[in-house]
Amino acid sequence: MAQITLRPPEMPGGRKRIAVMTSGGDSPGMSGTVRAVVRQSIASGCTSYAVFEGYQGLVDGGEMIREMKWEDVRGWLSEGGTLIGTARCKAFMERPGRLKAANNMIVKGINALVICGGDGSLTGADKFRNEWPSLMEELVSKGMRTEDDVKPYKHLNIVGLVGSIDNDLSSTDATIGCYSSLQRICQSIDFIDATAFSHQRAFVIEVMGRHCGWLALMAGVSCGADFVFIPENPPTENWEEEMCNIIKRHRAMGKRKTIVIVAEGAHDRNLNHIHPKMVEELLSTRIGLDTRITTLGHVQRGGPPCAYDRMLATLQGVEAVKAVLEATPETVSPVICIVENKIVRRELVKAVQLTQEVAKAIERKDFEAAMKGRDAEFEEYWQAFNITTATDKSDMLLPPEQRMRIGIIHVGAPAGGMNAATRAAVAYCLTKGHTPVALHNGFPGLCRHHGDLPLGSVRDIKWLDAEQWASRGGSEIGTNRGLPSEDFKTTAFCFGKYQIDALFVVGGFEAFTAVSELRRAREQYDAFKIPMVVLPATVSNNVPGTEFSIGSDTCLNALIEYCDAIRQSASASRRRVFVVETQGGASGYIATIAGLSIGALAVYTPEEGIHLNMLVEDIKFLKEQFAKDKGHARSGKIILRNEKASKVYTTEFIANIIKEESEGRFDARFAVPGHVQQGGTPSPMDRVRAVRFGVKSLQYLESFAGKSRQEVADDPMSAALIGIRGARVKFTSMEKIERVETDWKDRRPKDEFWMNLVDIVDTLSGRPKTCRTPAPGSPAMSGVPQDHTPMPGSPAMDGTGTHTPLPTQRDTLETLRLPPTSVPNGLMR
Repeated sequence: MAQITLRPPEMPGGRKRIAVMTSGGDSPGMSGTVRAVVRQSIASGCTSYAVFEGYQGLVDGGEMIREMKWEDVRGWLSEGGTLIGTARCKAFMERPGRLKAANNMIVKGINALVICGGDGSLTGADKFRNEWPSLMEELVSKGMRTEDDVKPYKHLNIVGLVGSIDNDLSSTDATIGCYSSLQRICQSIDFIDATAFSHQRAFVIEVMGRHCGWLALMAGVSCGADFVFIPENPPTENWEEEMCNIIKRHRAMGKRKTIVIVAEGAHDRNLNHIHPKMVEELLSTRIGLDTRITTLGHVQRGGPPCAYDRMLATLQGVEAVKAVLEATPETVSPVICIVENKIVRRELVKAVQLTQEVAKAIERKDFEAAMKGRDAEFEEYWQAFNITTATDKSDMLLPPEQRMRIGIIHVGAPAGGMNAATRAAVAYCLTKGHTPVALHNGFPGLCRHHGDLPLGSVRDIKWLDAEQWASRGGSEIGTNRGLPSEDFKTTAFCFGKYQIDALFVVGGFEAFTAVSELRRAREQYDAFKIPMVVLPATVSNNVPGTEFSIGSDTCLNALIEYCDAIRQSASASRRRVFVVETQGGASGYIATIAGLSIGALAVYTPEEGIHLNMLVEDIKFLKEQFAKDKGHARSGKIILRNEKASKVYTTEFIANIIKEESEGRFDARFAVPGHVQQGGTPSPMDRVRAVRFGVKSLQYLESFAGKSRQEVADDPMSAALIGIRGARVKFTSMEKIERVETDWKDRRPKDEFWMNLVDIVDTLSGRPKTCRTPAPGSPAMSGVPQDHTPMPGSPAMDGTGTHTPLPTQRDTLETLRLPPTSVPNGLMR
């Protein structure tokens, strides 16, 4: 009889021992996933384990399956790859190996497994779960376990998370790591662009993607490539001629560089592999271009995760633990996905089957089915790429009577992706026969300088003018915060003089306000009775009617890079707190998402405000945390404060309070990145979404072609905003958004979808709930307006709709004098 190893005592009812494992190819964000699962498990009263080296660790057992404590995962969010390792495991592919794995889990008392990996890893996980009852029976029959041993483990909960740079799983828009990989690719292409332009060279760039062309396609959209090869939709039979003709036309129009992107799994319609060398020879011999090949290789997997992947890893890890705790024996194994901006659960087996069907469709040359097998975004991006790359496709031209002169204007502060959206709009216009007209420097520029000679602010845009804009930050046509109401008469005159038939407005809350003003001024000015669309573009992400604004992802990436450097300084000094000020206006979105992405100790937002009790409790919490540091761990901490969280409690003031009250146990500094958050090269996410939304916006404006001005004015949808709402991209009437959804006083939506994410920031930092609960009788300090439902535990506003008078600085410091004793542990809720 086999020896029976003792297992731990049973957990109290409703609590579990949850193990997390990474498997398959590594991807940036996997370590962040482990951190989220570990800390959410502990915060939920469960015990957390990590399985090291993937399925191999599950089979080997022993020290390869270790209990994880709260501090074990500190700092993991910013780490690339997977810190618990991954490995191929032939043993787990056979039943004896799975039997050993099952026994090892019982030895540790584990009854739930969260697996982050690709479709192969998830397939193995579901097979393991299906076999679990028979594995329990086999353990008993072989004398490895007793009936009493296996009784509490009759059911195994499995939850899948998709970690893959290829973004190859159906049912989700993004997998953990894919945008970090895309960022690495785009950065490399941006660098290559400079040398290609200088020497008028062509570059053939090979990217990863054996069975999925997502990376190649998105890189092509982001960087304005001339041609892209992907497995799902191979080029036509005479692709050599087609590619060469497109590149010849681009060169004839004055383009100095050529970029062709090839997925490593690219093939023609007969499944013959297309190698970069083949493309290089064609460009060299047929067109006579000086051509180079660059294979990016495993650099695409490396480096720290971008902001989006950190957020995705965190939110999906938290959701995975919730799925475990809510599961019943009848619950099918879920995989945690994201659709547009919504975290959802999908059936794991079905998602894997849909993914495998794409590969099968490619094998049988059913490329239409392969394209449909990807998410809806994929085909939209493919169409957008083809439209914005085309230059003279006569079959796409509209009849002359349906062609329009479309004004393009930027309003508000600059944001990453504005130029990409404009480039896409220009390319779409020229492909369909419309005339794109740039209105330079916003409405003030239009009114003051439209008639300047020799070059006014109203200019038709040529293809070559905008072709280089895909990766540029800022605004190439200029932007301004000025509104049309400053001079309605001249604005209307200009619209009439330059025959503007439709208006595409890119910008933030000022852009939203500008279109609102134009819509309401239609009664006085016929020139405004034209279709208008707002594409939200602002780092603050505070435009009503959407959950995502172009530029916010670029801002988050700049901010986390800044905070990573700050944390390094804080950790090197061991006992230091940095209070970092973020932009965002009266919206705490940037502070909150950055807090999720860097593992901030706390975030202070305008919606919740800052009150005395919050600072007192946070300082107590800091004292306790630093008291635990015995010198063997680095304990740098970051607190994020939105620029408008409080008029009195400034970033510097809070840092000084913390430093004063630390009594020498730790140091505190403040940092203000300022407009660094607005600048720099746009992130790939902002670029690709700018292209997608830009094309969709132009298609929407195009739908009003041929309608009379009065018909346009009578249609409430003729002034609309494009945005992401949950799992959908949709256009919404401006009139409805203005009336129902807008907090005009604080320039933000009334219902901010991200508000509950502050709770997750607190949970994963261990911050006690008392930190956000005002002390009895304390002043109401929240910035939440009276018609906005406050978050649970947030301070209420007084009846005037203004802040209650604040105490003096001396009163504040006296209130914050704290006893030297530590408070109860805030890590366990």
